[in-house]
Amino acid sequence: HSLGKFGEGATRRERMVSSQAAAAATAVRSGTGKKTVKRRTKVHFYRPKTFEPPKNPKYARKSVPSRTKMDKWRVIKYPLTTESAMKKIEDNNTLVFIVDVMSNKRQIKEAVKQMYEIQCSKVNTLIRPDGAKKAYVHLTQDYDALDVANRIGII
Repeated sequence: HSLGKFGEGATRRERMVSSQAAAAATAVRSGTGKKTVKRRTKVHFYRPKTFEPPKNPKYARKSVPSRTKMDKWRVIKYPLTTESAMKKIEDNNTLVFIVDVMSNKRQIKEAVKQMYEIQCSKVNTLIRPDGAKKAYVHLTQDYDALDVANRIGII
């Protein structure tokens, strides 16, 4: 003979179900917990950082790597053979070239070194009124501009 629905004679399962039901009832009545509001320390909202997987391309976007467009043949157009350029060769140990407008001093220095096998100490450039770039290439002490000019064929 049992003592009511969930009395002393009730099975363990029935008691567990009844305690779960009682817990659910109190949760419905009073809520499951207190929600805390995050305290903001800045006035601006910053979007949170999300996961960004590393790039893993399925195929190469370029079939062939691009070649360098500024090679030594494009950098130096031609040597200048005016009277003032000749004076620079004789007096200042300096060669004068017309170079590509887009080339910079480092590229000019490297191109002169590769083409004429000479070391230059510094390069001065200017853009002429006609739009061409002129480069004054100062050679180091161990090279003579007159000999180099003869070898190139300026003189």
